[in-house]
Amino acid sequence: MINDFFSLDSIDEALIRVERSKARELRRSRWWQQKTSTGTCWYCGQKVEFKNLTMDHVIPLARGGRSTKDNLVPCCKECNIKKKSSLPVEWEEYMDSLNQRS
Repeated sequence: MINDFFSLDSIDEALIRVERSKARELRRSRWWQQKTSTGTCWYCGQKVEFKNLTMDHVIPLARGGRSTKDNLVPCCKECNIKKKSSLPVEWEEYMDSLNQRS
């Protein structure tokens, strides 16, 4: 019964697998090549080598996001690791807190 309660909030694993597959297809597309051609992280704005750019879901799959062109952005590995499954507003608050420390 407890497992039923927790499964109400989680995203279906099958749906996540489908969305990841869509993301892999988009990663091989000309659209993604153009999106990453500048080598710029969408979050921090740093220039990085192509091999260090990752594909990130602005609204994470775990939070209901989809693998669509308007939800996928190139970002550096560091930002992707730090962002985890944060929503844009949560990530902006985090980045603002870092900027205030500087």
